[in-house]
Amino acid sequence: MTASEKVLMKGNEALAEAAILAGCRHFFGYPITPQTEVAAYMSKRLPKVGGCYLQAESEVASVNMVLGAGAAGVRVMTSTSSPGVSLMAEGISYIAGCDVPCLIINVQRAGPGLGGIQPAQGDYWQATRGCGHGDFRLIVLAPSTVQEMVDLVSVAFDLGDRYRVPVMILSDGLLGQMMEPVVLPEPQGGLPPKPWSACGHGGARERNVVNSLYIEPPELEEIIARRFDRYAGIEASEQRCESYLTEDADVVLAAYGASARVCRSAVDAARGKGIRAGMVRPITLWPFPVSAFGQCKAAKAFLTVEMSTGQMVEDVRLAVNCGRPVEFFGRTGGIVPSPAEVLARIEDVAGRYA
Repeated sequence: MTASEKVLMKGNEALAEAAILAGCRHFFGYPITPQTEVAAYMSKRLPKVGGCYLQAESEVASVNMVLGAGAAGVRVMTSTSSPGVSLMAEGISYIAGCDVPCLIINVQRAGPGLGGIQPAQGDYWQATRGCGHGDFRLIVLAPSTVQEMVDLVSVAFDLGDRYRVPVMILSDGLLGQMMEPVVLPEPQGGLPPKPWSACGHGGARERNVVNSLYIEPPELEEIIARRFDRYAGIEASEQRCESYLTEDADVVLAAYGASARVCRSAVDAARGKGIRAGMVRPITLWPFPVSAFGQCKAAKAFLTVEMSTGQMVEDVRLAVNCGRPVEFFGRTGGIVPSPAEVLARIEDVAGRYA
């Protein structure tokens, strides 16, 4: 198979293969549906390319293994689903506090608690509001197709290495389980050096210490301030989104991931009925693409569509500075909204803000 050939792959497996092609040779995780295929694929492929696959005894153990491998300077990844991220939260905070890059995959399921294995988007707050204790952020990427899952894996590793931050890809049970044709990239070579890593030095340099414990308050405050300077640079440079038919749109939808696939169909249907609708699809959930919403000059109202009771809608309201109405439509419990349901909401909003 050449790099230009399309191959039919399940989302979870395509994501795993993309990680290997991006130079990831270390995976630590624990099985939980609907992401188990990521780990199963890695268990077969990594030994064949000289990598290390290890199923830990729990999500808590696996995320701490990720910290150790990342601190040694390798590209490392874990994957889980919603309750698993909750168990990993303390370890993710340690990873962020150590300024260690890694990739965390969350194939969301419906919750709270065990909930169900159907697709949902109820982990938005968890992902974008820190995912653990203390002052820190994750870069959060949200694909909406299997091809984009593939493409964003190398972006995630590169961003993590560039800024020394953990990165999360926020998928869901629909994207993880569906099959689509994808073009896989060429293997990524020439990975960036990590002179900060604790990987052994043979006396050639001073000893590196990867640590998140700072006893003296002024020292810790200075380190946190420097970290947030980096975050400010990420917010300024790394906002990503897709704008679809927003130039003249009266009603602009905001949706990410699987919900955005439904909303695109609804926007097209609305246009067919003479309603000027458009959509902003955030690709980075953090940093949130605030500037894209400011460019929707014609919009009379916004409609946020999520598979939740409403989480990203708060960021949309902040992005428009409460200057225009922002309404919400969502389904929960693992129910994917239909294009007809979204179209009905578009018609309702367009009628009220004509």
